[in-house]
Amino acid sequence: MSNLSIKRSRAGLGLFANKNFKKGDLVIEYTGEKISSAEANRRGGRYLFELNDDWTIDGKGRKNIARYINHSCKPNCYPELDEDEEHVFIYAKKKINPGEELTYNYGKEYFEIMIKPFGCKCEKCLAT
Repeated sequence: MSNLSIKRSRAGLGLFANKNFKKGDLVIEYTGEKISSAEANRRGGRYLFELNDDWTIDGKGRKNIARYINHSCKPNCYPELDEDEEHVFIYAKKKINPGEELTYNYGKEYFEIMIKPFGCKCEKCLAT
């Protein structure tokens, strides 16, 4: 059995834990094609993860199940780049139980452009 599964969530599809994760555990790597920032700007899309000013990961491929991790204003995970700014790893920000949806904060720019105009659907925002 896989540690993660894709299921329906409030925001469409989401990625859910099938096992316990402790705070600080590596949950998954965000993978995809490494492209220049200029190419990322040309392509656009929802699955672009900026590594630095020059490079971006285009995570639109279906093999990248980390792309199903939704935004939350009160997330249970966080992304971190490796020291070479080549890879993005998603870590547990706190204890995560089986059945919980995995979330991280997508950042201010993405939130303002892609989420805010349609309303945030995270658990924190829907509860208020």
